[in-house]
Amino acid sequence: MTGHPARPLRIAHLTTSDISLRYLLLPQLLAGVERGWEVAGISSPGPDAGYIESRGVRHFPLPSSTRAMSLRKDVRAASELWRILRRERFDVLHTHNPKTGLYGRVLGRLAGVPVVVHTTHGLYASSDDRWRKRLLVYGLEAVASRFSDAELVQNPEDLALMDRLRIVPRRKAQLLGNGIDLRRFDPDSVTPARREAIRSGLGIGPGQMVVGTVGRLVREKGFEDLFAALPHFGEHVTLIMAGPDDDDKADSVSAESIGRAKALGVRFLGMRTDIDAVYAAMDIFVLASHREGFPRAAMEAAAMGLPIVATDIRGCREIVRHEESGLLVPVRDPPAIASAVRRLADDADLRRTMGAAARRRALDRFDERVVVEIVLETYSGVLAGARRLGRNPRTPDTVRQKPL
Repeated sequence: MTGHPARPLRIAHLTTSDISLRYLLLPQLLAGVERGWEVAGISSPGPDAGYIESRGVRHFPLPSSTRAMSLRKDVRAASELWRILRRERFDVLHTHNPKTGLYGRVLGRLAGVPVVVHTTHGLYASSDDRWRKRLLVYGLEAVASRFSDAELVQNPEDLALMDRLRIVPRRKAQLLGNGIDLRRFDPDSVTPARREAIRSGLGIGPGQMVVGTVGRLVREKGFEDLFAALPHFGEHVTLIMAGPDDDDKADSVSAESIGRAKALGVRFLGMRTDIDAVYAAMDIFVLASHREGFPRAAMEAAAMGLPIVATDIRGCREIVRHEESGLLVPVRDPPAIASAVRRLADDADLRRTMGAAARRRALDRFDERVVVEIVLETYSGVLAGARRLGRNPRTPDTVRQKPL
């Protein structure tokens, strides 16, 4: 007697916005597609949803999902998610981001999804936040984590804090790390002639020292501190900034602040899909953030062999080794930023030495293929556990798999 063929494993990744699906999670999505699984992304609709669908990933829109804090919209987005989960019957729901991670884990379990996995990209509270914020964030994480099967944590400092405060059950938590495409971000792929052509296209003249930064235009990225430091970089230094506006966020950089920065000579490049070329134009990378989880831009800059000036905070410390691959400076300290940039700008040998060390660290620690393998191994383990509990999800071995 011939049985019905097993249907493919169905995996859904939940994020606040489609930009995260494309630029943060695409390797994980495509790893499932390559194995013959049905992979979906759930997020607010936007211009990047069409791109991920062109790569074989189905997109389910949450029209009410927003990065801003809005209880009314968040409740509506949760209701939209509930209907999707009840209708689609995924085997695995993998949640990301603070808001979708909170209500997604709870609704995933209540909707009967056999396996719920969450990635903490960075706790939304740090040690210098007021105790009320920390209590709220840690308390909500503790509740939500009870609805998941596995908790993947990118940053080891977050994992240590969660373990110390018992925010997440120890049996569920695992260090994930973070990674990028080291083949794309490779300084050897850019010839000197190509570098000069890129710089010329950006309007950068010969002899100019280019300091660059990449990130959403929000104040927590420390842009106001960077603008305040700029006049002390030196006349031969040009500051370029790549990254999208983020008007949904209450702390988006104001038009007035951007106008003042432009008057100082800052060049705003907007959202760039050729960000590897933008790094190739830089001599020094700066990340002045007040809060980070595990900053992708700094990893990319390190992989491109750039010396880095970064704030001495969680996440940045995983990428920059002070006095080895870059310089760490205090948070909200424009004079310290300016001093570090001037030191690097005035010393070509130090830039080369630190840039080479940054590249070595990236090769050793930031390979996205390692991250993808950890995620897939986590699925295998929790799917097997769910079957033992009688939840009856499909398992990866019921699908014809292709290696990465």
